[in-house]
Amino acid sequence: MKDVLCDGFQETVENYLMRHRSILDVMTKLTESTGRVNRAVAKAVTNCGCVEIEAGKQKVPPDLDSLENLKAHMSTHIKGKLCEHCAEILEDEIGRNLFYLAALCSILGLNLSDILVKEKERVACLGMYNFS
Repeated sequence: MKDVLCDGFQETVENYLMRHRSILDVMTKLTESTGRVNRAVAKAVTNCGCVEIEAGKQKVPPDLDSLENLKAHMSTHIKGKLCEHCAEILEDEIGRNLFYLAALCSILGLNLSDILVKEKERVACLGMYNFS
């Protein structure tokens, strides 16, 4: 099943990718955009304060009866909710990241939609045993 939205996005990226057509440019821009996503999360914590990170060792009860119940005991370590401003910045940065991911796929002759379908099937097949 083809994803029209994903295919359309990749086609649009391919049509507008002018300045950074080199695989090296796209790889480095993808890495840079990932850093900007991470930086936006960090700024939401340190500058805005709309979210906090309270990290520690994940606590799995020794008497856990099944892997299905494990999710209820795992923490994201995030407290709070992104404010509108921080959410908007993160959406922009993630959008740019997706742009360069689609560009990388196009340059390498890969179809992002097909990759997403395969990954979805792999995750669904492995289910709870997909610890990624």
